[in-house]
Amino acid sequence: MLLGVIADDFTGASDIANTLAKGHGSAPGLATTQFLGLPSRDADPACDAGVVALKSRSIPAADAVKQSLAALAWLQAQGCRQFVFKYCSTFDSTPEGNIGPVGEALAEALGVAGVVACPAFPTAGRTLYQGNLFVGDVPLAESSLRTHPLNPMTDSDLRRWLRRQTEHPVGHIGWAHVRQGAPAVAVALAEAGSRGEALVVVDAVTDEDLIAIGTACADAKLITGGSGIALGLPANFRRAGLAVRSGGGFRPVSGPEAVLAGSCSQATLGQVARHAERHPVRRVTVSEVMRGAVTADTLVAFMRENRGCAPLVCSSDAPDHVRAAQTEFGANAVAHALDSLFAETARQLVADGVRRLVVAGGETSGAVVSALGLDALAIGPEIAPGVPAMSTAAGPPLALALKSGNFGAPDFFETALRVLERGA
Repeated sequence: MLLGVIADDFTGASDIANTLAKGHGSAPGLATTQFLGLPSRDADPACDAGVVALKSRSIPAADAVKQSLAALAWLQAQGCRQFVFKYCSTFDSTPEGNIGPVGEALAEALGVAGVVACPAFPTAGRTLYQGNLFVGDVPLAESSLRTHPLNPMTDSDLRRWLRRQTEHPVGHIGWAHVRQGAPAVAVALAEAGSRGEALVVVDAVTDEDLIAIGTACADAKLITGGSGIALGLPANFRRAGLAVRSGGGFRPVSGPEAVLAGSCSQATLGQVARHAERHPVRRVTVSEVMRGAVTADTLVAFMRENRGCAPLVCSSDAPDHVRAAQTEFGANAVAHALDSLFAETARQLVADGVRRLVVAGGETSGAVVSALGLDALAIGPEIAPGVPAMSTAAGPPLALALKSGNFGAPDFFETALRVLERGA
């Protein structure tokens, strides 16, 4: 294995796995596998890029550090030359959150400083300028992410955000410097490291900026950021003559289908509404779940009755409704109950013969794949920017799409089911 990625949630792992597998422009990608949790055995020798998907975004920082260091140790044992810590392109993290502590812990373990921190993903409208993260043309703290139920983002300046999480100084390389090209970025990163700046926020407004940053990091042991930071990495390995394979062994799968949506993002709410125009949708309220009025058996029966019609079950709701439910029942209790419901529903659905499964929401996706006991997924064609089709590498055929809440076009769910069945 050449490149090892530690991702802080399951949809984020799919996101960067998609970037690595498809490559950029005329440059082919790498043979990529996504591992679901810390692997218990060595990777297939044909794997050039391995993405370890953790569920560490919203857990206590000390636990996230411990899990991430364990993933690093496994990737080192696979022979990786370079490592990426992947987090969300909207930097989902509270002031007491995990991005800074995990980034610093990985840097210390690898003995490096001057490490890139760049969540930018211009294709999805996430850009970074003067250290501030934008969603489209709106500063992060003025976007819908300000009211995120788990990780509300109330400051757009990532330099300030990271300083609240880290022990070491946080550096910054501005966009004007990035536009000078990869050599200038490499020099600036080295200078930042010499000043003791463990993490360095690096501006990026276009994909070309991310390519320049990636090229500058050809010899870097550690990089941190969103999936976009990986755009230029496959080409580095090919220029060095180290990567010769591509493709990840994805197998299209036909058969019964189901969609589970636990995200409350504006994008997912719109996608659910669009799907409901043509397909059966069962909406689940938090009150129903907390009072035991709806169970996995209820939802599986709904899916079975509507098999062949792309049925969807969702707990997605408006932010004010989510906050009200969290106030009434407790945020952790609500999250645990919903994750458990979707996890058990998915387990029963697959046991009942479902072979195409689409899941929206990072926490929901993590709960689902954990319940299914999957250990690795082959990466297939892109469904939407940041979302690949995936299939099990062994055992009964199962094709999945794990979508971060904010990703995808309005008709994402229909498109995803079609790509899982037919391929590109």
